[in-house]
Amino acid sequence: MSFVEMVEMVDILKRANYDGKKAKIMAKVVKSLHRNFGERRSKDQLRKRWSDLKLREHEQYRKIRRVLQKSK
Repeated sequence: MSFVEMVEMVDILKRANYDGKKAKIMAKVVKSLHRNFGERRSKDQLRKRWSDLKLREHEQYRKIRRVLQKSK
């Protein structure tokens, strides 16, 4: 998953205050990634990637948050 795709995913999930239980939000992420990048990923793959970003990849998550703050 590219950095730009992760930024898009984090942006949508943060705006929707995603907590891992709302399937409609993850469906929105799937559609957005497919529309903008042509990537097809399952909800489970994206859910795992989101979890990995928050729990294991702190530095990359901080970089994504900085990019999102600069864009607003």
